[in-house]
Amino acid sequence: MTSRFWTIPNAISLARVAMIPFIVQAILRDAWMTGFVLFLIAGLSDGLDGFIARYFRQRSRFGTYIDPLADKALTIAVFGAFAADGIVPVWLLVLILARDIAIVAGAMLMATRGAASAIRPLPISKVNTAILIVLAGWLLAANAFEWSLPNVNYALIALVVFLTAVSAAAYVRLLVGGLGGNAAKHVGQPDET
Repeated sequence: MTSRFWTIPNAISLARVAMIPFIVQAILRDAWMTGFVLFLIAGLSDGLDGFIARYFRQRSRFGTYIDPLADKALTIAVFGAFAADGIVPVWLLVLILARDIAIVAGAMLMATRGAASAIRPLPISKVNTAILIVLAGWLLAANAFEWSLPNVNYALIALVVFLTAVSAAAYVRLLVGGLGGNAAKHVGQPDET
């Protein structure tokens, strides 16, 4: 892992962060095709920066933080715009925010207890994030192409709620175990990029 700041994966992650206001603006202006295309580009860039980091040995310490933060910022901003536009209920945004805040708080608590090296994402958290991205992409595509399949919306939202609850419970269990003297092997934070 390099300590360099300027790597291609980091530049791609920063570009993804820079795209967020444009995606949000597209959603709020009901420019669904623009929002969908920009979101698709952002999603592809996430895969691309990880590929470059792994296969061209451009992993960096900065990348371990900026990549997941870019993903979280994109997800929260998009769901915030959806909630403001009435596409998803506000309680879903609150649930997503509450889980992320709790994970960050737990990771910070573990770091203050000397378990910073144990901070890693759980597989259930990665699945949860992937389903959130699928839901966001689906909602953008459904509006862009004027698909009306409310059962798909409800099913994806129900899956997000279920995975969020399971993920939160898994982190609480690890946090309680870690605070009880058993260092947690994972307390959700960044993937390496």
